[in-house]
Amino acid sequence: MPVKLSQIERQIKGAYLRSSDANIIGISHDSRKITPGYAFAAVRGNINNGMDFVPDAIAKGASALIIAQKYRDLVEYYPQIPVLFVPSVRQALGYISCMVYDNPSLSLGLVGITGTNGKTTTSFLLDSALTKSSFTTGIIGTIEFRSASRRSPSTFTTPEAPDLQALLAELVNNKVDVVSMEVSSHGLDQRRVDGTFFKIGIFTNLTPEHLDYHGTIEQYYFTKAQLFAKERCGFAIVNVDDPWGRRLANQLEVPNITFGTSKNANYQITDISVTAEGTQFRLSNAVVAYSLSTKIVGALNAMNATAAFLAAIKLGADPDLAIEGIASCESVSGRFQKIEAGQPALTVVDYAHTPDSIADLITTVRGLIPSGGRVIAVGGARGGRDRLKRPALGRALATSDLAIITTDSPGEEDPHEIISQIVLGTLDAIPRHVHIEPNRIDAIEFALEQATFGDAVVIVGRGHETSIRIGNTQVHLDDREVVTQAAERLFGPVASPLVTTRN
Repeated sequence: MPVKLSQIERQIKGAYLRSSDANIIGISHDSRKITPGYAFAAVRGNINNGMDFVPDAIAKGASALIIAQKYRDLVEYYPQIPVLFVPSVRQALGYISCMVYDNPSLSLGLVGITGTNGKTTTSFLLDSALTKSSFTTGIIGTIEFRSASRRSPSTFTTPEAPDLQALLAELVNNKVDVVSMEVSSHGLDQRRVDGTFFKIGIFTNLTPEHLDYHGTIEQYYFTKAQLFAKERCGFAIVNVDDPWGRRLANQLEVPNITFGTSKNANYQITDISVTAEGTQFRLSNAVVAYSLSTKIVGALNAMNATAAFLAAIKLGADPDLAIEGIASCESVSGRFQKIEAGQPALTVVDYAHTPDSIADLITTVRGLIPSGGRVIAVGGARGGRDRLKRPALGRALATSDLAIITTDSPGEEDPHEIISQIVLGTLDAIPRHVHIEPNRIDAIEFALEQATFGDAVVIVGRGHETSIRIGNTQVHLDDREVVTQAAERLFGPVASPLVTTRN
């Protein structure tokens, strides 16, 4: 159903409408997506100003413009097109988008998952638990958007407000019951989820990340905590093994349950067992106990599986079916993804890109190989972000027996400069335990050459991603493909290389 621009005007404080009204069937901040019936929202970004694209939007048939009041003097140069002036387009865009698409989150069981690590894995485990329990499900996150039979790769972890509300409306039209959605700190800070209501919010953990954007860990936490505001979230599930989770649990104004290995958690995790086949553990509260398992390797995945299980049963899933669904979930693309292509060593590709997650991954893999076996780690750091954490990434990589420092999507930065900053964190390591190879393909091949039976190779930072950015150019590079091709060159072709993934 179209919404009138005048209806939106009445709902946005300080908004006023110029000239005639208009019926709006869609909205976008991207002039390339404008079609007749759409409103164009002229958002000012870090690089581009949406005002520069107003003529393009009009040429494509925009039915209305949404413009910041400070630009009202410029509008006289445009044809007589309905214009809604607002104090700030960025601040109003989420609420306007909700109105245009008829507040779709209110018709869904929307679960928002936030935290530094574990968002993607938790969303896939929750999806599997609910699917086993006969819910119709959808996913919005880092890897993909999924609704009914449609799947498409994601551009952002949390889409911009107009795109997000359009996706949620599609999910409603497809009669989806529950959506597992990753909510990033950028998405919260940039108000992409304003107006969206989450039936459940999940907090996984918090470690220093994106501090180039947020400034301090306190501001990073404050931004994440906004997901759990009482006007945005109905119920919270919080990991209290994490100190920031404990702080959040003490500050919440919404009903909540906590989990962790701590005896103070509402649901306590015990008896964690990690093997090459997966992770098993026990979960209990004062009344009942459950035995859970997941094919995803790593003690931290006991936390992710617990969050998924608690969300599923809160939504009405049968506990036994939810446990079956979690147990049947195959490994998530780029998350502890084992590549078997004829090489002698266990080889894992993982998205781990923070110091804590890399160190935890190396510890996990060390526990899976024979005593005396070596862990060889390949990793780098992204360009244009979190420069201050690069030495810490080096320290984490150097907890392996051989750290190979390489390039990871440098963008416009000099990759050699990035590598030198990472190496600063490895100065305490024995020199022969650190090897520098700027070419990522060569670095992966070198790692496989060095590894033998009983060793393990972990390739971190990119996981499911299939391209890197060098300068302004996107170059195809999939770590999983590189491993398979390098193994064929080094060890000969195999009949059918196995890449364990979720299809």
